[in-house]
Amino acid sequence: MAETALYAPVKRFLEAQGFTVKGEIMGADVVALREGEPPLLVIAELKLGLNFELVLQAVERMRSADEVWLAVPATRKGRDRDRRAHQLCRLLGVGLLAVTLSTGHVAVLAESGPYKPRHNAPRRRLILREFTRRKGDPMAGGHARGERMTAYRQQALVLADALKAAPLRPRDLKATVPEAQTMLARNVYGWFERISKGVYALTPAGHDALRAWADHLPGS
Repeated sequence: MAETALYAPVKRFLEAQGFTVKGEIMGADVVALREGEPPLLVIAELKLGLNFELVLQAVERMRSADEVWLAVPATRKGRDRDRRAHQLCRLLGVGLLAVTLSTGHVAVLAESGPYKPRHNAPRRRLILREFTRRKGDPMAGGHARGERMTAYRQQALVLADALKAAPLRPRDLKATVPEAQTMLARNVYGWFERISKGVYALTPAGHDALRAWADHLPGS
């Protein structure tokens, strides 16, 4: 497959919008012009796959065109179907087209032009809550795998540290961890066990956690 296979479908797509289209002008794969005052100049780049280099090329084209479009072959599970890629194109103001080569159909996956993403208020609140509740900066950025030191885990370690010597009631721990009752009952990590009504002790897993996370305990 060659990139030129994308040219005819993209040309028809732009012509249907009132553009006059020509190929390979000043290094651009497709240049389209719609007369007016001022005229509307569009550049489209054709590639066999959506990649970072193509995005950089689009950014460069934005300096000389009113609109920039990227056109790639339509796939079932390729990068052109990745919603994050669509979001990136919208943020940049770059249009994204998926061309079905067998039929010549062109699908608009992202419109060209200014775009402001809709805020995800619940996600923002969660980030702010975690940032505020986390003590210090216990984890270096860049961890892709493994367990993470979250604000919740920090509080769970405080509870585990308090219970390592002897069983206690949630009310005995509330001054240190206000959510002690809920955390002990949920027992997310399996560190706690209720040994009698309203009394909790540390499990072997809890003792192991204290050793594993010793550097993150209060006062360490």
